Amino acid sequence: MSAPIDEVLIVGGGTAGWLTATYLARHLGANRPGGVRVTLIESSEIGILGVGEATFPTILKTLSSIGIDEARFMRNSAATFKQGIRFVDWVRPAENGRHSHYYHPFQLPRPFQVPGEGSPLELLPYWLMGEAGPGVSFAAAVSLQEAVCDAGRAPKRLTDPEYRGPLNYAFHLDAGRFATFLAEVGKELGVRRLIGTVEKVNVDETGAIASLVSREHGELKAGLYVDCTGFRGQLIGDALGVRFQPKNDIVFNDCAVAMQVPYLRTTDPIVPYTISTAHEAGWTWDIGLDQRRGVGYVYSSRYTDDTRAEEILRQYIGPAAGGLNARKLKFPIGWRERHWHRNCVAVGLAGGFMEPLESTGILLIEAAAYMLAAYFPRTGGMEQAANLYNRLMTKRYERIIDFIKMHYCISQRRDTDYWRDNTRPETCPDSLLETLEMWRHRIPGRLDFVMDYETFATGNYQFVLYGMEFRTELGGNRANYPHAARAREEFARVQQASRRAVAALPSHREVVERIHQTGFSFAEAPGETPTVAALVR
Repeated sequence: MSAPIDEVLIVGGGTAGWLTATYLARHLGANRPGGVRVTLIESSEIGILGVGEATFPTILKTLSSIGIDEARFMRNSAATFKQGIRFVDWVRPAENGRHSHYYHPFQLPRPFQVPGEGSPLELLPYWLMGEAGPGVSFAAAVSLQEAVCDAGRAPKRLTDPEYRGPLNYAFHLDAGRFATFLAEVGKELGVRRLIGTVEKVNVDETGAIASLVSREHGELKAGLYVDCTGFRGQLIGDALGVRFQPKNDIVFNDCAVAMQVPYLRTTDPIVPYTISTAHEAGWTWDIGLDQRRGVGYVYSSRYTDDTRAEEILRQYIGPAAGGLNARKLKFPIGWRERHWHRNCVAVGLAGGFMEPLESTGILLIEAAAYMLAAYFPRTGGMEQAANLYNRLMTKRYERIIDFIKMHYCISQRRDTDYWRDNTRPETCPDSLLETLEMWRHRIPGRLDFVMDYETFATGNYQFVLYGMEFRTELGGNRANYPHAARAREEFARVQQASRRAVAALPSHREVVERIHQTGFSFAEAPGETPTVAALVR
C-alpha cells in the first residue's frame, strides 16, 4: 500500500497556481488537523502573463465554494460584471462603416410550457419558423440579457445575494490583482507560501518526481506536484517529457498585442460584456474594468506581422492609444498528451492553452482544481485517478476547440486569406463537421452533449450558431412544432420582460462603484434568490 499523500507542492503562482492552491486548501482541509498540507513556491522574477481578464459563469461557484466574499473579491481584483460577449463583424466584414453584431449572453434560452405537454419546450424551432417576428435576433427573442446589455445595466442589484442574481453573469478582472488577492486568501486557508526558484527536478527510477531543488529553500518533497509554471511546463514537460500537442492547424491565432486603456472620464460607462471585434487576421477583445479597459488584438503570425497587428490595435482604440505602450505575447495552441503523469499534474498554461475567444483560460484552471480535489488520491489509487482525470480533461479540450473553431468556420467572411482558410473544411475537426451537418437538418439538442466533457451547454452553441446566421432547415420536421400561437405569446412576453428588466436593473458603473466602496446591501432574506420572473413582475 502506498504512503498517504499528506502534502501538495504547487510550483508557480499567478492565477493558475493560486486558484488551485486556494481551492485545494479549502476542500482538502489544509488548515484543519489531519488535512492535506498545501505549499506553493513562486519566483519573484516571473510576471503574470495576463492574456485574458475575462471569466465564465463557472467562476461564481468556484469562488463561492472557496468561501470568498464577492464584494471583497471584486474590490481587490478591480472586477466588474460580464454578462456575455458581443461579437462584432464576425458574420461579415463591415461595409461603408456599417457593422453587424450578435450576442452570446450567459442567460441561457428560456423554455416555455404548454398545457398537456410534460416538459417545457424550446423556442428555437419557432424562432427559425419566424414566429418571433422580422429582425428579432435569437438572443433577443429568448433571453432578457441582450436588452440589458444594450442598456448598460448590471445583472444584479446591491440587495441580491452573493454570486446570485436575476441574470447569469461572470466577471472581468485584473489578472495581476486577482492573483495577489488569491495569495492573501491562500494564506488565510493555510497555504504555505515560498518565494524561490526551482532549479532542478529530481526524477526517480519509476519516472515520477522524487523532489525539487530550489535556490533559496534547498530540497522540497511532496506526495503530489502541481505544475503551474506556464507554457514552459518545467515539471510536466522539461522534467517528465510529456509532449505538447499543437493544434495551430485548427486554431490559427498564436500571438496577441495588448494595452491598458484608461477611461477618458470617471463617469464613462463600464460595458457589462466583452466586445470581440473581428479583423483581417484575428480579433480584438475589449473589456471594461473599474478604472480602465483591457484591449488586445489576437492574431495569427502566418497571416500578418507584429507591426501590422499593433497598427490594427491602435486603429481600433483610436486617439486614446496615443502614448500607450503595447505588450506583445506569443503562445502555443494545444494541450499536453497527458495532464496528470505519475505524481505531477499540469494546470493552466503548463497543461494547454486555447485562444481567449470564449474565456476558457481561467475556466480550465477551475475545472482542473475541481477534478484534482474530487479525485485526490490521499490513500492510493493515483494511477486510476490520473487515467480518469486525463480522459475527462482531454475530452474537455477537444470539445472546447470544436466550439472555438465553430465561430470561424461558419463565418461568411471571405475578405482575407485568414478567413478563407478558416472556413476550409480541411482546417476543421471531423467531429465539428459531422455535428454541423446534423444541425443543418435539426436543431442542436441535449443528446448531442455529454456534459461530463462539456464546457459549453446546448444554449451556448445555439447563441453562436444562430447569431452567426447558421441555417437549419426544419423541412418536414415542422409538423413536430404545432404550438406556434403559444410560442408567439412567449416571444412577446420575453420582449415585455426585457423592457421591465432594463427599467428595474441599475447601471453597471453605479453598481460596481457601490460594491467597491461599501459592498452589497443584502435583502432581509439573503437565502432567497430573485428570479427573472420576480424581477419583471
